[in-house]
Amino acid sequence: MKIKSFSSYRFILLLVCGLIGATCIQAGPNGHYRPESVQVFFSPDGGCTDAIVAALEGAKESVCVQAYSFTSAPIAKALLAAKGRGVLVYVILDKSQRTEKYSSADFLSRAGVPVLIDAGHAIAHNKVIIIDEILVITGSFNFTKSAENRNSENLLLIRDAKMAAAYLKNWKEHQVHSEIY
Repeated sequence: MKIKSFSSYRFILLLVCGLIGATCIQAGPNGHYRPESVQVFFSPDGGCTDAIVAALEGAKESVCVQAYSFTSAPIAKALLAAKGRGVLVYVILDKSQRTEKYSSADFLSRAGVPVLIDAGHAIAHNKVIIIDEILVITGSFNFTKSAENRNSENLLLIRDAKMAAAYLKNWKEHQVHSEIY
């Protein structure tokens, strides 16, 4: 497929984002993206894990996680460090994490982080972290070593309060039907 023009695709993206009721892209008055609002990372070896850990190190109030697969020790340790600084940390995982050999569910739960299992769906395929109700981390990137080192993945860090509110609303909807790990 040949791309006709970036501006027409940007229009479509903005239109779709408007339909879901959240601001998807922060643009300045000249239409250019503000780099402080959206950061993009790719793997393999694109720094996705480091970007997540750095964002978690900056958390001050709250972190809400939704993950399909979560076996990344650096991300789990960063969540635990945030909890140690007094940040409220909550995690919702897919039901597959009950039996995943290297799941971070045990590590986090034993350390006092509330871990829930979303068994209300065939797959709870979310890969989302909401930090301080302003930063959304999302994309195809699973929170795993393989996602960082072997897979072709993408990760977005979006600093936008409206977007974070939409993701937090969805997180809370899943929290209601999730079970304690």
